Amino acid sequence: MNTNVPTQDLAGLLTRIRERKPLVHHITNMVVMNDTANITLAIGALPVMAHAPEEVEEMVGLAGALVLNIGTLTVEQIESMLLAGKRANERGIPIVLDPVGAGATRFRTQNALRLLSELRIAVLRGNAAEIGALVGVEGETRGVESISAGAAPAVIARTASNNFGCTVAITGVHDVIVDGERTAEVANGHPLLGSITGSGCMATSLVGAFLAVESDPWQATIAALVAMGIAGEVAAPMAGGPGTFRSHLLDAVAALSYEQLCEQQRVSFV
Repeated sequence: MNTNVPTQDLAGLLTRIRERKPLVHHITNMVVMNDTANITLAIGALPVMAHAPEEVEEMVGLAGALVLNIGTLTVEQIESMLLAGKRANERGIPIVLDPVGAGATRFRTQNALRLLSELRIAVLRGNAAEIGALVGVEGETRGVESISAGAAPAVIARTASNNFGCTVAITGVHDVIVDGERTAEVANGHPLLGSITGSGCMATSLVGAFLAVESDPWQATIAALVAMGIAGEVAAPMAGGPGTFRSHLLDAVAALSYEQLCEQQRVSFV
C-alpha cells in the first residue's frame, strides 16, 4: 500500500479538475450555499445545488461527486440525501459527508450516523468534536462550532475510519487525513480560516471537486485540503479582517497554480 503521494501527483489533480470541469452536486448548508458554490467554481468545477427529492436522483446521475452537508438539517433534506446517496452508490459516484454540528443535538448526530450506515461514504470531513461525537469521543460542540474534543485528532480520525470504512479528514490547525493504515497531515492554512463562517463547508466542497477526478479518496482529500490551506495563506496578508479575507480567499483559490501546489504544500505522512 502506497502511504506517500508524490508532490506532482497532488498538484496534477488541480490540472485535471480544470480540464474536465466536473459537476459537483451539493445537498448542503443554506447558510453558506453561495460560498460553497463559488469556491467550487473557483477551483474549476461546476456546482449544482439541488435539494428537491423529486429531482435529486436524476441530478446526481449527471455529477462526478456528491456533497452532503447537514449544517441546516431538516427531515425533508435527509430524505433527499438518502435518495441522492443511494443513486450515487448505484452509479459509483463518490460521496463526501460533512456532519456539521454533530454532537450538538441528537437529531444531527443520529442522522449523520444514519447516512453513514445507509450510504457508502467515500470521505467524512469535519472538525474533531463533530467526528468525535460520531465515534463516542466526548467533546464540546456549541451550535455548529467546535469548542473542544477529548482525544487527539489522529486517534479520532483513525477510529472513525475503522468504524465507517472510509477516508476521514479532521480539519483544524493542522488537518489529519486517515484511510485505514494511511495517515497524512497537512500543515498549510492560516488562523483567519477559523474566523469566517463556512470555511469548513468550503473545504468539503473542494474535497468533492477533487473526488470527482481522483479515484483514491485519501489522495483527493489531501490535495483539496492543501489547496484550501495554501489559498488561506495567500489571502491572509491582503485581508483587513474576516470580511475581506473571504473575498481574497475566493480569488486565491481561483488563481491557484500547479506550481504553487508543488512548491508550497506542507504534507507529512505517517
